[in-house]
Amino acid sequence: MGTLWSRSGSYLSLLPESRSSERPGEDKDSDNESLDGIGRREDIAQFPYVEFTGRDSITCPTCQGTGRIPSGQVNELVALIPYSDQRLRPQRTKLYVVLSVVLCLLASSLVAFFLFPRSVVVVDDGIRSVTVYFDHSNMKVQMNMTSTLNISNPNFFSMLVQSVSCQVLYMKMVIGTQQLDNATTILPLSERQVNYTVSVEIGRNAPYVYAFCTMPSIKVHNIVIFVQTSVKTSYMVRSSQNSLEAYRYIDCGSNTTYYHTGEWLRHHLSTHSPPASVLIRSG
Repeated sequence: MGTLWSRSGSYLSLLPESRSSERPGEDKDSDNESLDGIGRREDIAQFPYVEFTGRDSITCPTCQGTGRIPSGQVNELVALIPYSDQRLRPQRTKLYVVLSVVLCLLASSLVAFFLFPRSVVVVDDGIRSVTVYFDHSNMKVQMNMTSTLNISNPNFFSMLVQSVSCQVLYMKMVIGTQQLDNATTILPLSERQVNYTVSVEIGRNAPYVYAFCTMPSIKVHNIVIFVQTSVKTSYMVRSSQNSLEAYRYIDCGSNTTYYHTGEWLRHHLSTHSPPASVLIRSG
């Protein structure tokens, strides 16, 4: 007969066939049937390591009959484990899979929430001041117009204002342009004001404007201009451009400072009376 291996990695050396042949034929048939049966396999699996020495038996070359594996061969030997062993059955696999999926979804949601780019908000805060100069020899009106932009960064990372360009038109005629290339950084979840000044000149193509602006009988010399503003911003790997257009009233007859409603109230409370050259302009 051959060698049978137990669950612990040992084997059972059975008696040779010559001795087993002395048994009656019925006993031999019953032993063969029991070896093939489930009950016999369970009995063998519960056996401790036992080695039966006999004339035809061979000592296990691995443990030399001691039942212990040498420490130097731990990484070289392979253990045979029955299929029904509990160690081969996964423990809480569904729970681990569900937890992994939930954690991945939570991490991706947080990354998308904090790193998803949001559009930059640019608001034209209007004209702050106008300084007027007259060129009487050439009948021209020259003005320096200062405007303000409120730029808000709703993202969780810093953004860069690359450039601010402005073009001023009067009666579809370009009377002034300005380009600012100063890089301005806006911190996350913050707002910043950007001031820029545009030099405007009217006279050559519209000499009547000079006559209107220098007419002493008129106290307020308001003219309507069309202002086009473009703001280029960049953040992370994305670039955007915001364009603004608005009609504005300016006084071309004298230097003027424009206040919004809240600013004029603060100015009025501090001085008790507004200056004569101040125009109130609602925001």
